[in-house]
This record gives sequence, C-alpha cells and structure tokens, in this order.
Amino acid sequence: MPVMTTPILSESEVRAAVERELPGVRADLERLVRIPGIAFEGFDHSHVERSAEAVAELLRGCGLDTKIVRSGGQPAVIGTKPAPPGAPTVLMYAHHDVQPVGDLTLWESDPFEPVERDGRLYGRGAADDKAGIMAHVAALRAFGDQLPVGVVLFIEGEEEYGSDSLERLLAEHREELASDVIVIADSTNWDVGVPALTTSLRGIVNCFVEVRTLDHAVHSGMFGGAVPDALTALVKLLATLHDDAGDVAVDGLVGREGASVDYPEDRFRAEAGLVEGAELFGTGRITDRLWTKPALAVLGIDAPATAEAPNALVPSAKAKLSVRLAPGDDPKKAYAALTTHLEKHAPWGARVTVTFEHDGFPCVIDATGPMFAAARTAFKRAWEGTDPVDIGVGGSIPFIATFQEMFPEAAILVTGVEDPHARAHGPNESLHLGEFARVCLAEALLLAKVAEAGARSE
Repeated sequence: MPVMTTPILSESEVRAAVERELPGVRADLERLVRIPGIAFEGFDHSHVERSAEAVAELLRGCGLDTKIVRSGGQPAVIGTKPAPPGAPTVLMYAHHDVQPVGDLTLWESDPFEPVERDGRLYGRGAADDKAGIMAHVAALRAFGDQLPVGVVLFIEGEEEYGSDSLERLLAEHREELASDVIVIADSTNWDVGVPALTTSLRGIVNCFVEVRTLDHAVHSGMFGGAVPDALTALVKLLATLHDDAGDVAVDGLVGREGASVDYPEDRFRAEAGLVEGAELFGTGRITDRLWTKPALAVLGIDAPATAEAPNALVPSAKAKLSVRLAPGDDPKKAYAALTTHLEKHAPWGARVTVTFEHDGFPCVIDATGPMFAAARTAFKRAWEGTDPVDIGVGGSIPFIATFQEMFPEAAILVTGVEDPHARAHGPNESLHLGEFARVCLAEALLLAKVAEAGARSE
C-alpha cells in the first residue's frame, strides 16, 4: 500500500486553525438551530427538508462531494472526500432533526431562536445534535485542503423519530460509507471539564397499553363502587411495574451490576433537578441503575383532562410506556416479557391491549486498540491534560448496533457534545460553549491522531 504523503498539521497548528474557525462555526450552528426540523408525525416536514439542504451546503463548503438521500423516510446527507494515499477513512455521524419542544411556557426563550446566557447557547438542537454536525464541520474547516484522512459525513434526518429508514440507507450506501473509524457525535461528556468516550448504551422498547372496563362512560354515582373505571384500573396496573424499592418488576428483563465509575448522589440530584425531599428509587449504585439495569417510565396517559372531566366512570384509558434495556438484553424478548406482565396483572378482569411502537438494541463497545488510544490522546490534549472517562449511557442510540453489524472491522468512537446540564429533549436545551470549543478541537486532533495511527499500522 502507498505510504501516506499528506503532511499532518502540528498540534499547535490545529489549535490555531480551530480557534480561527470557531466564530464562523458558531454562526452556522445558530443558523441550524433556527430551523425547526422535527421528523415526528404531525409536524411540518418541509423544515426537515430545509435542514438537510442547509447541512448539504455546509458540507459542500468543506469541499465534500455531497448529496441528499432518503429511503422512504426523512432526508439524510452524505458527503465524501477520498483519503490521501495510505491514509484511513473516517465516517463522521450526527443528525440534523430535533425533538419537539413540548410546552412552550416552560422555555425561557424561543426554542428556535438561539440565545446565549451565562456561557451557554440555548435552543432546541443546540446540543442534540446540531452541535455534533458543527463539530465535524469545525474539524474539516480547520484542515482545509490538508485533511490527513478520508472522510464520509453521514448526517441523518430522523434519529429523534426512531431512525426507521436508517438501516435501509446504510445498506443502500454501504460501499461509500465503508470506513476504518466511525465517530458518532451524539452522546455526552462526563462533566463540564471532563471528556468521555461512551462504551455502552441501553436499548429501548416503547409501547402503548390500553385498559378497558366499559363499553361506554356511565354515571359515577349510579355505578361507582361496583364498576371499576378504566383509569383506576390503569393506575393499578402501572403500579405493578416496579417493586416497593423502585426496581423494575417485570420478569425476564436483563440487568446486572458493575458500572466502571460512580455518580455522587448530590451531584446527580442537582443535575436531575430533583425537588427537595424526593427520593431516588431502585437499588444499587447510581451508575448501575442508569447504565446496566433496566428502567421503565410512563411517558404519557390518554384520559380526560381534569378541567373537562365529567362525573362519569371512564370506559378506557391508555398509557405510553418506555423501557430502557440493559446491555445484553434483546428488544423482542423484552417486549414479550412486558406484554406478558401487563396481561397477567390486569386488575378486576379489565381488558388489556398492548401495542408495539418501536425498539432498538443496546450495545457494548470494545474500546481498545490504536484508534481508541488515538481518541483518548486527542481528548486529553483538548481538555488540557484531563484524561477521558469511559462511561455508559442510560439513553439509547440503537443504530450503533447496526453499524457494528454492517462494519465489524471499524473502530466505533461514540463522543460527546453534551454535558450533564444540557437538558437535551427537555425545555431550555443548551450547549456549553466552552466545552463545545474543546469538542471541536478534540475532533480535529482526533483526525490527526487517527492519521498517525493509520500510518504506523502500515
């Protein structure tokens, strides 16, 4: 194989280049945040199209051969630049779609008008995951025509809505996406000032459970006391999902202990926003509860609003459930176990119907080898001597398992643009601008270190 001839910028040159590009990178991040690209049903998907076009323009500006692609879902963007002779190729992933904003009254400013407050940039997608896109762009701009590796940027357009078409897109574009290293910029760092590599993520099963006790609503005075209303039955059913300590009580779900670091309770309570007096639930170390054990939450309930509720027994009620699966579990088996539990515990003979929404596999990454060493070195340099922490994440990025299956020889680096205060998916999402600058530097240094590691392996 030919020896790589493209000169690699020195660390000081990379630092200076990233610093030079940061103002423009932030301006382009703010432009992206202003586009309300929500891929959920019921939203105007023309904004997702606009978002894809804006990303494509950014990639073309970096000299990449760029196109917008789709496979029955929302638009993704692929940009490529071939590797110099003998150099490895790096696939860089992020997504341009965002979560719905929810209750606007809970936002301190317009979610789609970026605002800086106290060193943080507020806006939907500012952290998750438009900052991921711009970290990739920052690294490319820093190198310009002296990019030491080949790159493939894959910017998805429906990650927040479940990535339904992603597997088809990967299959259809597999040859052009093939790479030696995959950088997924959609996770979090351990703390402000402490970088992290994510090495495990939980899987997910979302479903709906509907409880019916009556054909129609009836007078609560005439029938109450003998006829169970569906909402009470649903509440009683949902209460069976956890034991008295708060651990998930569904038989058949995988769980284990053994997280690599601990999470101080006072820090965790502050970052979660627990009200005074509220207790944690579940047992074991906090990181075990978050990373290596299942979690189950009731995300919503369909029932009469209190302001409009008549004095009538509710005939049916519906809840949306989300189960986060520990590494090693199987989503199909977990869904079957949850369905069995719900049907078995139906109170008072109520009719229970469980409807599947979506699922995703958990994953564990073997974070060893020269490319992971290159990443750790890059992160340590960007964070001025602070070693990165290997962490698990309680959230789910199911497509990582798909990348592992399709590209088994590639090193998969799951990196963070968020921090524990980012409030991704919630009101007042924000990005720590100082940490973002470090993320951009780390990514640029990572490309240089990957190029060096690739050259040494020849």
